[in-house]
Amino acid sequence: MGIESGGGFGCKLCGERHVLSLSYSVKAPLAVGAIPAEEWDQRVVITHDQCVVDGKDFYLRGRILVPVIGLEEPFVWGIWAEVSPKNFVRTNERWTAAGRERDPAFPGWLNSQLPVFGDTFNLELSVQTQPVGQRPQFVVVDAGHPLAIEQRDGITLERVEEIAVMMMHPANR
Repeated sequence: MGIESGGGFGCKLCGERHVLSLSYSVKAPLAVGAIPAEEWDQRVVITHDQCVVDGKDFYLRGRILVPVIGLEEPFVWGIWAEVSPKNFVRTNERWTAAGRERDPAFPGWLNSQLPVFGDTFNLELSVQTQPVGQRPQFVVVDAGHPLAIEQRDGITLERVEEIAVMMMHPANR
């Protein structure tokens, strides 16, 4: 593991120097990828934070925060969760409401693949709204899932490097 000053590291797979990122983001729910591009205008309504497919499937963009041992800043997975119509509408109604972070958490299901952890589709999450201007935080419900363990116990900088290598070189996962 070769983390260098300036946040970079020497990649053990390709030999190049890469910047070490503390976040990876998914731009749209998996469900959107299953829709032919020519049908998007009729079937998909998407913003940076919310998505509705076919007027009946509802998604919120949020963050899974993973503590990094020795750093104050967490590692962040920016992902999408499917939520119930009721919870989507309530979240949308309170989108700009002060104090919304005190609203009770509600269930969601991961609608993003995090290949570092194998198949993460439909992994149950607890969705907690954050203060206005911040995306919801997601907590993995299955305490035994590897992502939940990392979320609970934290990861080392070496693990951050391993994740970076896997994300930059998907053919070698």
